Amino acid sequence: MNTAPTRTDRRSGIVCAMAAAALFGASTPLAKRLLPSVEPMLMAGLLYLGSGLGLAAWRALRRQQTDLAHEAGLTRRDAPWLAGAILCGGVVGPVLLMVGLTHTSASTASLLLNLEGVFTALLAWFIFKENFDRRIALGMALITAGAATLSWMGRPDIGPPWGALAIAGACLMWAADNNLTRQVSASDPVQIAMLKGLCAGAANTGVALALGARMPPLGVVAAIGLVGLFGYGVSLVLFVLGLRHLGTARTGAYFALAPFVGALISVLFLRDPMTDGLIIAGLLMAGGVWLHLTERHEHEHRHEPMEHDHWHTHDAHHQHAHAPGDPPGEPHSHPHRHEALVHTHPHYPDIHHRHGHPKSSPPERP
Repeated sequence: MNTAPTRTDRRSGIVCAMAAAALFGASTPLAKRLLPSVEPMLMAGLLYLGSGLGLAAWRALRRQQTDLAHEAGLTRRDAPWLAGAILCGGVVGPVLLMVGLTHTSASTASLLLNLEGVFTALLAWFIFKENFDRRIALGMALITAGAATLSWMGRPDIGPPWGALAIAGACLMWAADNNLTRQVSASDPVQIAMLKGLCAGAANTGVALALGARMPPLGVVAAIGLVGLFGYGVSLVLFVLGLRHLGTARTGAYFALAPFVGALISVLFLRDPMTDGLIIAGLLMAGGVWLHLTERHEHEHRHEPMEHDHWHTHDAHHQHAHAPGDPPGEPHSHPHRHEALVHTHPHYPDIHHRHGHPKSSPPERP
């Protein structure tokens, strides 16, 4: 059976996840340049609002072009998952981070923020039952170690535990956000990112203004919004596409490269010094990414009958009849049914491969 579309989906997922990391990583040094004139929570709110408003404008323009095929929109069934993701990642997470930063040194906070990738993988593996093996776990450990090395700024201060617990709680909320978003990743990624940006932006901006923050000049607001559109909005769209093709843990592992991208941009363009920590972090992350890129998970598996709606082409997993009103051409989206199917091919835990793995399943191939 021809499985080339599946391999293409995996490559697309990897490219999207790494591009999401690059955009988010690039936004960090840019936002840092703007931070002296804006309070941190207000900055977070304006970044989110920039992403939400920018994507809303893009989506409205695209919707006017009736000759274009469109992604499947969110449904009522998606609402609880998306609401939970927005609440955890867009509202509770930033508030906990701000609380933690007021009681924690910068060095300790930088190290603790690496817990997001760890928590994302742990929730995906043990709560949402996403498949992993020793190779993937080791790759995630190397990437996390690289991020920790990168954020090490001397010996972290111990200090009172409440700040550290608040930051760890923020990381747990963002990890929950990542896993909940995966449940709706078959739907329009622009719509998902737009709603998360608007809701999180309104919440954070409202809290910041209520606490006495002052709006910066219009030019600064516009600059923050532009950074937010690409660093948060477009990045999140690509992250959702990564979730669709790779699953949560693997997408989170690639996204953990974002701090390295930000540090590299600071060295190349903002004249920050090249440090031993940056070199060591790069080597550790490169090893982890190599383990993930060279993964080959293949075994006989069964697809249970299911119905859903998402952007697709007619590959081995999409052999279905079309109703008269279904959109022509490919790729396209429309409600369709998958019949039971048993076959063997390399695959990731994407939206079509969320099956269990008995202990007798063969391990990954190098």
